[in-house]
Amino acid sequence: MPARLRPAAREDVVAARARVDAGTAERADLKLLTKHYLAVLETRAPGRSVEVRVPPFAAVQVIEGVRHTRGTPPAVIETDAATWIALATGALTWPAALEAGRVQASGERTDLSVHLPLDR
Repeated sequence: MPARLRPAAREDVVAARARVDAGTAERADLKLLTKHYLAVLETRAPGRSVEVRVPPFAAVQVIEGVRHTRGTPPAVIETDAATWIALATGALTWPAALEAGRVQASGERTDLSVHLPLDR
């Protein structure tokens, strides 16, 4: 089983978010925030039935249900870092992201709207 991600230090998150909001974020900011918010989701929605992928930075397995042990899980969510951060912070809603094609979700339990935003 892969190691769980750990949330980033609050001051690092605040600084990275400020740069994202200002439009001056660098790759390191996107990586930090992606991993931070995936770690928060992993804590709030424990389980192994849905894999959330944000390439190239990280992936986590979350949400209670049928657990897979090999290969691609039956439920997968994939998006880019900017979209994941927008979802996690409430700047973008789950339905709007799906409608715009910014998130690919297949399988059961892939509606993350009950878990988002993660900043609350």
